[in-house]
Amino acid sequence: MIELENPEERDALAAEFVLGTLSEEDDAAFASAVAEDRALQAAVYAWQDRLLALAARVPPASPEPVLWQRIELAVNAATLPDPPAPAPRPWWERLPIWQGLSAAAFSAAVLFGVLLVQRPEAPLAGARYVAVLHSPDGQRAGWVVELDADRLRLAPTGETGPVPAGRSLQFWTKPQDAQGPTSLGLVRAGQALELPLSRLPGVGPQQLFEITLEPEGGSTIGRPTGPILFVGRSVAL
Repeated sequence: MIELENPEERDALAAEFVLGTLSEEDDAAFASAVAEDRALQAAVYAWQDRLLALAARVPPASPEPVLWQRIELAVNAATLPDPPAPAPRPWWERLPIWQGLSAAAFSAAVLFGVLLVQRPEAPLAGARYVAVLHSPDGQRAGWVVELDADRLRLAPTGETGPVPAGRSLQFWTKPQDAQGPTSLGLVRAGQALELPLSRLPGVGPQQLFEITLEPEGGSTIGRPTGPILFVGRSVAL
């Protein structure tokens, strides 16, 4: 059973939730808690940002063939009776956290490698940023935002779900020091979008990007009115 009263334990659980190392029961319980707790959501987003920054330092790599043998052994071992549960340990001694950090760094590095291979142009001067937009519960990534010297590209990473009739997807951004979000226009489900950077109020690290569900044609009051479907913050490459 997960314990959410201790601040250190909450942060450790957020890390394991992002890494996918929680048990099925604990993962479901934490996801339910995240949906109602903004502080937990902030902890999840913070860990996503930390892992993306770490992954940017790791070169892409391919798994060794022996990995599949280890997976097969693990699957076979899963059919054996479970051994007695060990006594609980402090969160900082949990080896899966550190193993998970390496796994997450590898996965994100592979994603960055694919994105770079798909962009064959010459290296650009100045900083480049990327933001992976996740569902609010952190369970799935739906979009990737890339920013370079002169443009922003928003691309879907998988199935983003249907848009209800009479509703629209709207894309927003908010730099760290901005007073409020700025609309970057409407988005079609499953379709990429490119914009000149001149459309943005600013570009920098930890910049918020989100996609909300709005009335057809978009929000009429200059700020989001519907639920957040996907959200994330930028990190420098």
